[in-house]
Amino acid sequence: MKVILLKDVKGKGKKDAILEVSDGYANNYLIKNNLAVPYSKRSKEILDKEIDIREKNEQKIIDELNEIKKKLDDTVIEFKVKVGKEDRVFGTISSKQISDKLKEMGYKIDKKCIKINEAISSLGITKVVIELHKKVKFNLNVKLVK
Repeated sequence: MKVILLKDVKGKGKKDAILEVSDGYANNYLIKNNLAVPYSKRSKEILDKEIDIREKNEQKIIDELNEIKKKLDDTVIEFKVKVGKEDRVFGTISSKQISDKLKEMGYKIDKKCIKINEAISSLGITKVVIELHKKVKFNLNVKLVK
């Protein structure tokens, strides 16, 4: 029996996949638990419409995120830090602190989107990658000053 998956099913496939499975498995597990619907011309048409709508919505989101990228790409944000002997910084700057600073500037960017490759624990400028979406990445410069 051919079915269209409504959700990811471990070991079988991802959402929206069209699979050929046994009748018993389809009826007694997949369809009964709302994990799949039987394949038909009508269900295929509905699936195609949903995928099209999702792609349009995703493109809208990507466009909005690209606007944020244009405004923030290679921007420098500055942090005042305490230093000890030989200009050693006490502690490091975290993704949470960067996120909070961006919120103050009017940009709501989750700390999980901020990728710090090396600890920000020395005076000067450090590049940080911000990944808003799989297709939208940019660099932000974090500057530490006394």
